[in-house]
Amino acid sequence: MKKIVALIAFLTLLMNGIFAQNELRFGFQVSPTFSWMSTDDNTVNKNGTNLGLKLGVISEYYFRENYAFVTGIGFAFNQGGTLLHEKGGKIWTRSELPIDSDLPDGTNLKYDLQYVEIPFGLKLRSKELGYFRYFAEIPSFSLGFKSQARGSIKGNGLDESNIEIKKEVISLFLSWGFGFGGEYSLSASSSLMFGLFYQRVFTDVTRDVAADRSKAVINNITARFALMF
Repeated sequence: MKKIVALIAFLTLLMNGIFAQNELRFGFQVSPTFSWMSTDDNTVNKNGTNLGLKLGVISEYYFRENYAFVTGIGFAFNQGGTLLHEKGGKIWTRSELPIDSDLPDGTNLKYDLQYVEIPFGLKLRSKELGYFRYFAEIPSFSLGFKSQARGSIKGNGLDESNIEIKKEVISLFLSWGFGFGGEYSLSASSSLMFGLFYQRVFTDVTRDVAADRSKAVINNITARFALMF
């Protein structure tokens, strides 16, 4: 955790130095998230959501008055969701599970995942209307690096939680998305940003096993709150 915080501070200073002669804005976000998982297998279905949080640094480099490249770095806590496996078997085979037998049919597997995220995208904003501006981020992409993965097994008499499942989850993901919102000017150099964003991971999140070769992805809705300078 200390290394990641140091990396955020270093990249913030680096970007500030690189774009010192241009219009660069940066800020800090605290954003609640609502995520769920889905698959391409009709026997493995969404059956629960996760309430999470995103914390991090946002940077906006304006190459035109109302057009900017957006990037940053941050943490995404408690991402994932619950998947209902209508067909059981040996699914989390790379982890030390508290049960020795195959998972029965109708078992719920819950993923609680943590990532370090690097977003990048294009921001378009309106002219200032009083103290207010509208904006859209289209397209918005993100590169995620797994930092923690815990899981739970529930159903059919099973109730096991806080299982280490880092080996069951792929270390890297790519996602796309979009968002809309507004900014309220607090002063000549600072503003409060708020918006609603949708994000979908388009790479497989979980590792395949004989009993489950489905492609699982994470969907995410974020209510972004940020203070920009």
